[in-house]
Amino acid sequence: MKELKHLNKYFKKYWFKLLLGILITIIARVFSLIMPSYVNKSIQAIEQFMAKNISMDQAKEFLFQYILIIVGAAILSGLFTFLMRQTIINVSRYIEYDLKNEVFDHYQILNLNFYKKNRIGDLMNRISEDINQVRMYGGPAIMYGIQTLTLFVCLIPLMFIKAPTLAAYTLLPLPILSVLIYQISRIIHTRSTKVQEFLSTLSTFTQESFSGVAVIKAYSLEPKINAEIQDLAQEGKDTSMDLAKVNAWFFPLMILLIGISNIFVIYIGGKQYINGEITSIGIIAEFILYVNMLTWPVAVVGWLTSIVQRAEASQKRINEFLKVEPSIKNEVTQTTPIKGNIEFRNVTFTYEDTNITALDNISFKIDAGQTVAFLGKTGSGKSTILDMVARLYDATSGEVLIDGTPIQKLNLNSLRSAIGAVPQDAFLFSDTIENNIRFGDETATLEEIKEVAKKAVVHKNIEGFSKKYNTVLGERGITLSGGQKQRVSIARALLKNPRIYLFDDCLSAVDTETEEEILNNLKQLSEDKTTLIVSHRVSSAKNADKIIVLENGKIIQEGTHEELNNVDGYYKELYLSQLSEKE
Repeated sequence: MKELKHLNKYFKKYWFKLLLGILITIIARVFSLIMPSYVNKSIQAIEQFMAKNISMDQAKEFLFQYILIIVGAAILSGLFTFLMRQTIINVSRYIEYDLKNEVFDHYQILNLNFYKKNRIGDLMNRISEDINQVRMYGGPAIMYGIQTLTLFVCLIPLMFIKAPTLAAYTLLPLPILSVLIYQISRIIHTRSTKVQEFLSTLSTFTQESFSGVAVIKAYSLEPKINAEIQDLAQEGKDTSMDLAKVNAWFFPLMILLIGISNIFVIYIGGKQYINGEITSIGIIAEFILYVNMLTWPVAVVGWLTSIVQRAEASQKRINEFLKVEPSIKNEVTQTTPIKGNIEFRNVTFTYEDTNITALDNISFKIDAGQTVAFLGKTGSGKSTILDMVARLYDATSGEVLIDGTPIQKLNLNSLRSAIGAVPQDAFLFSDTIENNIRFGDETATLEEIKEVAKKAVVHKNIEGFSKKYNTVLGERGITLSGGQKQRVSIARALLKNPRIYLFDDCLSAVDTETEEEILNNLKQLSEDKTTLIVSHRVSSAKNADKIIVLENGKIIQEGTHEELNNVDGYYKELYLSQLSEKE
């Protein structure tokens, strides 16, 4: 159970509710023990009446009292059982809530490499299915464990006090039942782990299929995907059936061995009654009730083992991720104001997952308020520069400085709050257009949202929708065209009004006229802002204060549009090529 030690902090947090729940559980079980003895007394009262030892009125009086006690004890037991579930089961839900938040918060601080190495379906399965298995340990396992322990402690001594020989025969099959169920639980643990792992695979496959449905349809891959999902479904069925076959032994074994206990009670008890070793037939009825009260607790011993083993396996999978240390850490607690000066000093960066060196010993300076454009072929390192300014990655060697301070010595929240980023692959949430833009500033009014939408040249498009700004987008903004998604993302960044703008090829899906209009608006809005533009188009870069041309992670040209256009090189060739295309 070493992996489950992670939950001890939550047990400590909710110790009072747990302690109260345990106390209520004990009280509920004690009240449930009252009924069998008074059933015995009721039968004895009838026997005494039949033997003419008491009158009819006395027998009725005794039976009425015993029935009231039985009903009262049952009501109190039911009430305390309800309170037990309201305390212990609720605690398990609190633990589930806290653990999900802990895992999600940890997911958020992990660096991008983590998400490149792990599949989304697996991440989702660990925060849902695995945590649900752990919840069973934090609630039902404790509740039924205390119930079982209370019954064993109270009931077994009571049975031996009343009829030692009968008790010994009655309890004989129960340890066998417990051992068998324990062995079954071990097999269940192994097979349920396989089921959990399969669910991760299935979640990943379906998530990728739904996200890439446009590609699947475009390439007529439906038959191939259907065949793959059928294979997965078959594998899932086989895995689940292996588990179900073992689970099928659980209750039949329990019923069989409890039935044997009942036979022992009737046979041994009957012989003892005939031989005069027990004085009342009521003791037999009492013991039958005891056996049936022990049925579930004895079975629970194995079932609890299964719950704990499943929780252990699931918590181990959760801990694997919780133990992953984020490579990007916020080591500064106080806020740090950002002006917008950026400097790269001999920066080299190599991607951990591919071992590709994206930046190779580059250096440059950008003053606050400057607009700098980065051009170059695909894979030249342009986007990596923007990622490093936002500190999504740290340099392998060299230094990135913001306002003359190494980026690691800045408060990470202050840095990112001062940045408005528009990624190359515009991401929009499945929400209204208004809320997607308001993501840049949660306090913004609708008029402010419309104003930035106009600057991003997307206002007319939005007004053309039937629900306008209340139009709900599909997942990842699938309702909009590529150009519309990019412009909504630009509007979101403009609404944030940051100190630093990062535009990563965010006009690639718009026409040249719209691009020109957006760039003119951006120039007005970013006069005192530091703006970094990554583009493949000279038209997006020519008005920048400085243009940096990259190739294979190195700076090969640097200067203004006029300076670079007057010398032979990559920039002039690109400019002439795109100019001829435009003409």
